[in-house]
Amino acid sequence: MLDLLRELVEIESPTYSSGVRRVAEVCSRELAALGAQGRFLEDDHLVAELDGNGPPLLLVGHTDTVWPEGTLAVMPFRTDDGRAYGPGTYDMKGCLVLLIEAIRLAAGRTRALRVFLTADEEMGSRTARPHLEREAGGCAAAFVVEPPGPSGNLTTARKGLGRFRLTITGRSAHAGTHREEGVSAIEELAHQVLALHALNDDERGVSVNVGVVRGGTSENVVAAEAQADVDVRVARHEDRERLEAALASLKPHLDGVRLAVSGDWTRPPLEPSPGGDLLLAKAREHGRTLGLELEAESSGGGSDGNIVGAAGVPVLDGLGAQGGGAHAPDEHVLLDSIPLRAQLLSLLLHNPGV
Repeated sequence: MLDLLRELVEIESPTYSSGVRRVAEVCSRELAALGAQGRFLEDDHLVAELDGNGPPLLLVGHTDTVWPEGTLAVMPFRTDDGRAYGPGTYDMKGCLVLLIEAIRLAAGRTRALRVFLTADEEMGSRTARPHLEREAGGCAAAFVVEPPGPSGNLTTARKGLGRFRLTITGRSAHAGTHREEGVSAIEELAHQVLALHALNDDERGVSVNVGVVRGGTSENVVAAEAQADVDVRVARHEDRERLEAALASLKPHLDGVRLAVSGDWTRPPLEPSPGGDLLLAKAREHGRTLGLELEAESSGGGSDGNIVGAAGVPVLDGLGAQGGGAHAPDEHVLLDSIPLRAQLLSLLLHNPGV
């Protein structure tokens, strides 16, 4: 497992790079050795099938990382004190090793399995979504090998995610001699950032964040245009329309300004479901045999589990390896957690509870 982890980490695979395909090819090789029939879809998404009885169980992971090519030069793969460090060790190459090991441990299972490895999950699964929705069809349940919560708990709910852009058009003028003839898009942007952040509602699980702003051409010019990139997350489907309406109803504070909102939802919310509760109950039962006391957690981050859940398939997420530092320079995976949680997933492949 350690050799496979090193091999995967040392293939740099930022989204939309050639390394994503290479990581998928290594996974396909390992799955083929376990009897899987693999096929590549458009845009380098991998599907692998293992024969068995009944509607298949779906296993979901991704082959891309957030780290740009060249990161290994400053963050090389290394092990220290039971941890493996390097780009993508935790999110999610250690989890891919776990997935493959779980299938190996589940030899003798009777259920059919379908593995879907997404090539652009870190960019919202933009090209994967229709393929994933199709491959999820007819599956009895889905297990997602995203990392678990900090305490090792499983994920049964995730916020839905939207990416929107507010474009503000004002009127330019010389800042020193004709300032009164202009209308500053940047001044309007300041008002709109406050209005957008006022939409946050912790009680309902609504979060709105202006993460990027840009505008203007020079400090001596009244800015004619400005933009804000906005991250919107909701815990409930019913809040999507309300937030869309709020974005559409933003009003200018300054005369002569025009506002335009573009963008869309990249992932629907994953809400708790009766089927997900059954999967969690069985996972807790299996966990106790391994010395694990597992609880349910919700996450503000999205995953491919959101997409599968919206397709009507019961989902249990957070079944990956433990670690920390996702998307950070100290990213690492706890090596002992890979075989242990691979055992947990293998037990679910034998008896998922649905």
